[in-house]
Amino acid sequence: MAFSKRHYLGMAAGYSASDWLRHTFTMGRKKDYQALADYLSKRYEGEAVLCKNGRSALCLALKAYFKPGEAIIVNGFTCYAVYEAVKAAKLVPIWVDINKDDLNFDLTDLEKKISKDAKGIIVQNSLGNPVDMKKIEALAKKHDLTIIEDLAHSVGVRYLDGREAGTVGAAVAFSFGKEKAIDTVSGGAVVLRAPYKNEITAPTKLPKLSDHLRARFYPMLGAACRGMMVVRAGGVLMRLLVKIHWVEKSADNKLDLERKMSKFEARLALPKFKNLRKSGEPVLREFYLVQNRDEVLKKLRMARYFFDGFWYEKPVSPRRYYKRVHFPEVECPNAVFVSEHIINFPTYYQRGELTKARKIVEPYIIKDIVKEGKE
Repeated sequence: MAFSKRHYLGMAAGYSASDWLRHTFTMGRKKDYQALADYLSKRYEGEAVLCKNGRSALCLALKAYFKPGEAIIVNGFTCYAVYEAVKAAKLVPIWVDINKDDLNFDLTDLEKKISKDAKGIIVQNSLGNPVDMKKIEALAKKHDLTIIEDLAHSVGVRYLDGREAGTVGAAVAFSFGKEKAIDTVSGGAVVLRAPYKNEITAPTKLPKLSDHLRARFYPMLGAACRGMMVVRAGGVLMRLLVKIHWVEKSADNKLDLERKMSKFEARLALPKFKNLRKSGEPVLREFYLVQNRDEVLKKLRMARYFFDGFWYEKPVSPRRYYKRVHFPEVECPNAVFVSEHIINFPTYYQRGELTKARKIVEPYIIKDIVKEGKE
């Protein structure tokens, strides 16, 4: 069997040779760090703070506007990083079920679950699909909820009323992790747009050397693994790198409110912001809900498409952390259904390369709940 450059589940496959060389050898300075903070402050009209990662940024936003013990509404189809930020801020998550067509809040379930204890709501625009912000904003005003926008999936997206995501809530959080809308491997930021209620401390410590080196060399190590696929050794090397902690899985990037992002990542992030698409279309992952997902994935692998690392295989992913969440599956049946049937296409494939993949997936699509126009 011939191996494509993406044979090993796409590890670092989003980086071309020029990309990983630029990433590895970019030198950041204090002015690059400040330039990104100034750009975010101006674009999103608030006070920008650069953080170690997205979950740290989200936690800082939550700490700024909520008191320990208060409840906050969370999308029932999300990643463990969001849950970790909520728990680190000592808040209580209220899980809301989703629509199957766009993976965002089911507004009926949202209104039903708003209780007197709820003080805020995290809006994430799942996989880059914009929420109906006008309706969410109306509910938030009605129930005095503070909106926090999580733009890990949706930098540059516009809501149906034309407003840009990140310009509505009291605060907006960003993740610059692997395969996010802005990808510098690690790092994050928060922009505090409204006066905050609680005293917070911006991170002041430099990144740990181990974290800095992992972020800097991840694309190069991924390229080495892809190159070794010709002798069927790339997967072995990547597993070894993970085991010895030279490569870190995204979900394992620990929350740390004391550490800043690396200066070189700030220098890489700024042009990515400036070059964003302006159409307001989803910017992250194309998804389908299918029957017999294991069979579909097997057929895709035979065609040298490796989509096994899709988002998300559990309502709160990854699977290895799911039991910690104590997720109320009975209350969020759509989220459970989606997690059992979803396939999404990684961002490291060009659109034209996915034509054959769509043909493979097509016979398995659950037609009555596929979003119109997705084929």
